[in-house]
Amino acid sequence: MPYTPIVATLGYILSADRRQVLMIHRNARPGDQHLGKYNGLGGKLERDEDIAAGMRREIAEEAGLVVTSMQLRGTLSWPGFGKNGEDWLGFIFLIDGFTGTALSSNPEGSLEWVDREQLHALPMWEGDRHFLPLVFDADPRPFHGVMPYRDGQMLSWNYSRL
Repeated sequence: MPYTPIVATLGYILSADRRQVLMIHRNARPGDQHLGKYNGLGGKLERDEDIAAGMRREIAEEAGLVVTSMQLRGTLSWPGFGKNGEDWLGFIFLIDGFTGTALSSNPEGSLEWVDREQLHALPMWEGDRHFLPLVFDADPRPFHGVMPYRDGQMLSWNYSRL
């Protein structure tokens, strides 16, 4: 069977001093698959845009910021991750330049600057704890991972770098 995932972006915005990350606390929509969890910002790619344009659009929509600098840190395949078992393929970015002031909230929840050292203490998807260190590490090579899910639970995790 062909792999036909939902294609999405996921971005982690660094503060100017690189000590904090802008996260969304998904606390606004009852029934949200991510309710109560902290996530990076992003979403589904639109039909007529490239990955970088999709990431810029999502950051503008969700945080009110204009991206001026970002790096692709990796790709992640999440088979079975969706609410109804859909497969997702994410392009993971580190955003280290922007203009504007971040919104305090959006329709999905509140936006919060979190110390990088405190990310591990936040309620988040268990799988995020595996790939987040790769987003922020000093290795310039992007990572490429696969993290299958079933019924909202991570089954395994592996990745490679070229």
